[in-house]
Amino acid sequence: MNKQSGIHYLREHREAGSNRPVPAEVTRIRDTVVAGLGDLLQGAFDAVDDSLFELANNARSNNEQNRYFEAMREIRIKRKGVERHFQNTVAQYFANPPHTGPLQEENLSKQANADTLSLVGNDDLEEQVALNAMITKAKAHFQGPLLQLQTRFSQVYPEATEESPVNPMAPEHLCSAFTEAIQALEIQIRERLILLKQFDRYVVSNLGMLLDEANRILIQAGIIPNFRYHGKAGKQHEASGAKTASSAKGEPDTADTSTRDGSQEYAGSSAVFEQIRQMLALQRANAGIPPRASDPAVRVIGDSELASLLNALPIANASWQNQSNLSDGEPVSVDLRQLVHQLLQEEADHGDGRKPALNEVDEDLINLVSMLFEFILDDYNLSAPVQVLISRLQIPILKVVIRDKSFFSRSTHPARRLLNSLARAGIGWSNSDEKSKDKLYDQIHNIVQRILNEFDGDVSLFEKLNQEFEEFLERENRKASLVEQRTRESERGRIKSQAAQQTVDNLLKEKVSRYRLPQPVHDILMNGWSRVLFLAYLRDDVEHRWNSTVKVVDDLIWCLHPHQEDDERDQWVRVVPSLLKSLRSGLEEVSYNSSKLDEMMGQLKHELAEAFRTNAVIEPRPNATPSPDEDEENLSQKQTNKRQELDDAAVSEYVVQIDGLQIGNWVEFRLVNGANFRCKLSAIIDEADCFVFVNRMGLKVIEKTRIELAHEMRRGRLTLLEQGALIDRALDAVVGTLRSKTA
Repeated sequence: MNKQSGIHYLREHREAGSNRPVPAEVTRIRDTVVAGLGDLLQGAFDAVDDSLFELANNARSNNEQNRYFEAMREIRIKRKGVERHFQNTVAQYFANPPHTGPLQEENLSKQANADTLSLVGNDDLEEQVALNAMITKAKAHFQGPLLQLQTRFSQVYPEATEESPVNPMAPEHLCSAFTEAIQALEIQIRERLILLKQFDRYVVSNLGMLLDEANRILIQAGIIPNFRYHGKAGKQHEASGAKTASSAKGEPDTADTSTRDGSQEYAGSSAVFEQIRQMLALQRANAGIPPRASDPAVRVIGDSELASLLNALPIANASWQNQSNLSDGEPVSVDLRQLVHQLLQEEADHGDGRKPALNEVDEDLINLVSMLFEFILDDYNLSAPVQVLISRLQIPILKVVIRDKSFFSRSTHPARRLLNSLARAGIGWSNSDEKSKDKLYDQIHNIVQRILNEFDGDVSLFEKLNQEFEEFLERENRKASLVEQRTRESERGRIKSQAAQQTVDNLLKEKVSRYRLPQPVHDILMNGWSRVLFLAYLRDDVEHRWNSTVKVVDDLIWCLHPHQEDDERDQWVRVVPSLLKSLRSGLEEVSYNSSKLDEMMGQLKHELAEAFRTNAVIEPRPNATPSPDEDEENLSQKQTNKRQELDDAAVSEYVVQIDGLQIGNWVEFRLVNGANFRCKLSAIIDEADCFVFVNRMGLKVIEKTRIELAHEMRRGRLTLLEQGALIDRALDAVVGTLRSKTA
């Protein structure tokens, strides 16, 4: 990341828009945001450069390749100007904030209806669609922080009203500033879309930290320090705030209901769950399902009553309740909706004649738990034994969620943390692992068994189990880390030794093969001095003796050449004593046989003296005419090289993914016989372009070069595993699924 990061523009920003006073806290936010956006934009432009370079390398024609290189050159030349324009425009927003529209997606859809889009050219339409998608995604993902910031900024700026709020950091304003800045770039639509894609990936998708920092600064300044968000844009309450208008009219307010149940954190920080609830509500509305509370024939089941009904539900299935190994067999799929429906039918038989039904919040929670486990049961990143074990916990987690709705809104919820820890710890398991002798497997198995046997609705059990599991992992990871460190050091030493030996062999082969050297000289170089070169290569980063040891070889061969000029003969007389001294000391350092050393040095002196006395020419080795077999071998080598070039072009896109691998990332290899194993990247040894992978215990399992890994990925034998928190990944997948259904 560029250390300048746009901070050197802050003086310009302060001067720009200085026609009106800006509050101190806004100035602080502006400086932080402009600098942060500058850093993020650096990453976006670097990614654009990489993408265009890859496209140019894989281009199918010269014209296409030139197009990408021209676009790359255009962006590189004007990059600083675009960055400056973007940051100046954002800074202006804080001095003269534009009015911000509502946070719902309908606003964007109105802007892009069929009538307006029919008047737009195809290229502009593609760009507008990409921008709308970017803005919509950002508003949905950062809905909570954006609403809080908009409310607080509307308190800061006097011209803001409830109907016309302001937020200088709204996604549509930042996207507008960027599209305005890139107008100076003379590039075609495909390259512009690449630019927008990377802006979305590196800037818009990372707005969360800047939004949080802006909210924190305003909170410190005392601007609405206590904020309650009830999921409706523009409906916010201070800590002592009143009811919403819908509550005042007697309409049911599900957010207030949850607050009365003691879930204030759920009401205040569950932006993701609130977004999911809105999409589920939209599905119900599209299906024509009326609100439950408006039907007199329906009796809505409260949270406490539903929790009591669920308590009567057996946590463990009778078929595996007494099973010694809970990870045997396939993952268990439980239809939670059908299960709760049966409970309600049984309750109807003892009721007042009205049909019992869930309120919308509880129904959404049950649907969400079902979708959560649907993702878990399909998640390839989970190892098979962990997947089966976690599948046993569907009913316990449902009971947890009904009692404590903060499961989805609070990442530190004990049950959520435990599930994440189990998935993360078991990522390195392979189907071939011997589970019966594995301490980690026993620990996870016992945790699941205890939840099935002991959970009675008290969430503190999850907290206790998670604490015990974290302590166990800390001990195990400490042992594995020591083994892995020794493995890593051993591999680095071995690979560096191989590289040293290869370098020495190539060097001596290249220098010695030119001439027919006297046998004593040949022997002392190949059987003695090669050891000195090997040691010097390994220690060169500390002792820096490699070049001097190579010079000894060059000096020795030079001294065997004829020297007839007086200057050369004088130089010979000066060089030989120090040469002999260097040869002896170097060979003694590598513990060369002392008795044999004296004999070899004596023979060497004789050869040098004879060469000086007779001025005999070292006979060069003739260039041998290649035999038919050698011709065939050379042809085969050329064909092999050609195939390698074609293969390298085919795997170039996979090389980019391999370059994204980081130390600690987990992968899965599939063998030709169908078996598979999981391992972790432990070291990348640049000298040999070598990637070293270890198992969970820190022991080496495989090593491959970057190109070999790319070929494995191309053949479908290598899979990169996602290591994000399980529940977070599941929620993201659920949001994506619901959005596609409601689109």
